[in-house]
Amino acid sequence: MKIQKQPPSIFNDVIGPVMRGPSSSHCAGSLRIGRMIRNLMNGRIGDVLAEYDPNGSLVTTHESQGSDMGLCGGLLGYDTSDERLLNYRDEIQKAGIAVRVEYVSYGATHPNTYRITAVGGKITHRVTALSVGGGMIELVEIDGAVVNMRGDRWETVVFLSEAAGNPVRDISSLVQAGEVTLKKGHTPFVLISTTSPLSASVLDKIENLPPVTRVAVIDPVLPIISHPEVKLPFTNSGEMIRFNRNRGLPLWKLAAAYESARGQISETAAVEKMLEIVRICDAAIQTGLKGTKFADRILPAQSPRFEKKMTAGRLIADPVLNRIILYVSALMETKSAMGVIVAAPTAGACGALPGAIIGAGQALRRTEEEMARAMLAAGLIGVFIAGQSTFAAESAGCQAECGSASGMAAAGLVQLHGGDFRQALGAASLALQNSFGMTCDPIANRVEAPCLGKNIMAAANALACANMALADYDPLIPLDEVLAAFDKVGRSLPRELRCTALGGLSVTKTSKRINRRLLRRKRA
Repeated sequence: MKIQKQPPSIFNDVIGPVMRGPSSSHCAGSLRIGRMIRNLMNGRIGDVLAEYDPNGSLVTTHESQGSDMGLCGGLLGYDTSDERLLNYRDEIQKAGIAVRVEYVSYGATHPNTYRITAVGGKITHRVTALSVGGGMIELVEIDGAVVNMRGDRWETVVFLSEAAGNPVRDISSLVQAGEVTLKKGHTPFVLISTTSPLSASVLDKIENLPPVTRVAVIDPVLPIISHPEVKLPFTNSGEMIRFNRNRGLPLWKLAAAYESARGQISETAAVEKMLEIVRICDAAIQTGLKGTKFADRILPAQSPRFEKKMTAGRLIADPVLNRIILYVSALMETKSAMGVIVAAPTAGACGALPGAIIGAGQALRRTEEEMARAMLAAGLIGVFIAGQSTFAAESAGCQAECGSASGMAAAGLVQLHGGDFRQALGAASLALQNSFGMTCDPIANRVEAPCLGKNIMAAANALACANMALADYDPLIPLDEVLAAFDKVGRSLPRELRCTALGGLSVTKTSKRINRRLLRRKRA
């Protein structure tokens, strides 16, 4: 049975993970890489060397945007929302793991490339992995052998003393279902990819085969498992329009049908998972509204002051937009204080989508389930973005993050207000058209500003485009064509404007001065 790479999942690729940290591609992505390396090492790790290529983004961002924290948390076996991540330096030291970072030119072609060498006792492995945006990752090489591990199934690695005989045949005879391949790296190994864990008895039998020296089981790090031969109802908006021609389903129903097929879960389970996400986001909003503090932060908490002035009638009156601004701000401040948030679609853009849906939902007195349906509708737009472009600012600037979130939120708001399928697609198209060319130039190298303003702008754009679509404005360009142009424009941005802290606001005198001040505070 051949297990193919699957199309995006709403809960893997688009809305999630539940996490702490300023950046999903840096914090959650590196943590997932670290957890997979921990499993590869059977939990025995003493020394780790992380090598970052100066051609990528990690040389300038690995410390300030949370890659170090995430990687150490993963090596310790933590989850992406673990509270101990805040003290990762002490925790990694207590565990006896020495982590060293070096900058080495090795021809990395992806901006978020991790080359990790882990040593534990007599075991040494070198892994090359990519963080591809929104917390999604790929392990692309183990000990010189090409692999394709995305954390969406169980990967059992069977190390051999030699590749003599036919180890694939011998191991396949013990494995009922899965993909079994021989990899000839520095040390040969057989890789078994399965959609459920191998039983203890099967693992024992594999370990007792003559050429086998060690077995490592790498557990999934994603919530939705990729199954073989999945039959999806559609993979882009054009196919979805044709699928829905005689069905007349609302966008949230189509989203639930897609995710049900993609993850082999029930439509009810998809709605329940999104309900849980809405509640987590709402809890993060409430945390932000109480006021947050964090030492390594540029701005003080501003959402409590906004709420006070809004309640006192000292702001320009707009009950829906002002509540959205308030909630986006609270979410971003919870993120910047290392609280628990949902990357939707990324941590850097975690405020726009849930802030818009929950803010408008509460202002309009919608139920939690109606908000969850709106988030599902938004998630399906995100599936099309993930399939045809990227959520990684390192690859396509902030349009990939806040721009994507705006398009998703616009469709979700139409769904929330009872608009039809056609209007939801039109809103997404309009909002994405308005987001082309957004730079990613973080002040003081933190994912805080201008990220806060861009999240608010993305949510406001979503609200405007939702109303335009509800008034039947013509978006002119179909969503699939917008996404093709969106991707081309984003990847055309100069490297300096794609989350490398090498251009735009990042290199202003004030930005550099703030960064120096924060570094002095951290070292004091």
